[in-house]
Amino acid sequence: MPAAAWVTLLAVALIVAVVGLSLLKVISQLRHVAWTLGAVIVGVNAIAYQTRTIPEVLPSVNANLAPVRSMAEQV
Repeated sequence: MPAAAWVTLLAVALIVAVVGLSLLKVISQLRHVAWTLGAVIVGVNAIAYQTRTIPEVLPSVNANLAPVRSMAEQV
């Protein structure tokens, strides 16, 4: 095999290695971004749950206050 073929194979191998390492770095960064977005979504859902509208929460509040209301009516 001529020397030019070996040089070409070595150059291709180096280019493939560099591209492979770059892709691994991108994969690592995308995993970090996906995890961070997941954490943000969980946080937003928690805030949305804790700031529900009154019509959604009112039946639960009335159910919790029913024993107090009945005790107050007896007095």
